[in-house]
Amino acid sequence: MTEHPDPRIALVTYDPGTEASKDRDLPVLLRELAAAGADATAVYWDDPETDWAGYDLAVIRSTWDYCWRTEEFADWVTRCGKATRLANPADVVLWNTDKRYLGDLAAAGVPVVPTRYLAPGDAPDLPDDQEYVVKPTSGAGARYAARYTPADRETAVRHLARMHAEGFTAMVQPYMRGIDVTGERALQYFGGRLLHASRKGAVLAPGTAYDADKVPHPDLRPWAPTPAELSVAERALAAVPGDAELLYARVDLVLGDDGEPRVMELELIEPALFLDLHPDSLPVVVESILAAAGGC
Repeated sequence: MTEHPDPRIALVTYDPGTEASKDRDLPVLLRELAAAGADATAVYWDDPETDWAGYDLAVIRSTWDYCWRTEEFADWVTRCGKATRLANPADVVLWNTDKRYLGDLAAAGVPVVPTRYLAPGDAPDLPDDQEYVVKPTSGAGARYAARYTPADRETAVRHLARMHAEGFTAMVQPYMRGIDVTGERALQYFGGRLLHASRKGAVLAPGTAYDADKVPHPDLRPWAPTPAELSVAERALAAVPGDAELLYARVDLVLGDDGEPRVMELELIEPALFLDLHPDSLPVVVESILAAAGGC
């Protein structure tokens, strides 16, 4: 492994309060970065006492409460990006906090899951001819997400009303039936190259309430991506605005009714790395973080 002169690295996470952190990658990364000679620390993004300028690099790893505090998080991203090197870069992170970025990807010719947006005040224009999904444009872990049939319209309207009352814009997407058969694919990139890929089962079971707790990565297992999946993932990454280099990215794909992959989500903020499933990827992640901290 390349030597780097004792960089100070913040692995940015959330404050779990009295509960244990759900970030299983974090302790592994802290241990391995320390073994490689880095001064690595887990830091809460919303800690008002942190001097971000004291770090050579701040890596957003698991700020998993940001989507319910988007304005506060955006302010922090801007401040931290000015104080030190932030990964991913602040402009990319801010663009990626709102899933209306799917419209930007579609405009760039990237195959995405078809999406409509309903902001507070919009009429509840919901499909009457197919199963569909309603979820917020800022969300994680399938919170406030549910799938509906046309017969479930009244429940879906109440779901929309709840989100709109809390200030959220809703996404409405056709339920991609391929998920129930072949699952989702998560292609993880780190340091500018494919790190590994995983497949998971369907998250949204019929009849599960939008505000119920859900398992975000059920039946997770390693996956060998197809050439078509690699092509779509690379097209999505190429369509990210700006020319700043990404330290990490995860592209979530699902097969459409035509059997071709479509982007369901492009995660450039705080994707779980699934290092327990892919332990051989750990050295690449550590070396990439060290290189970013050293600016080389």
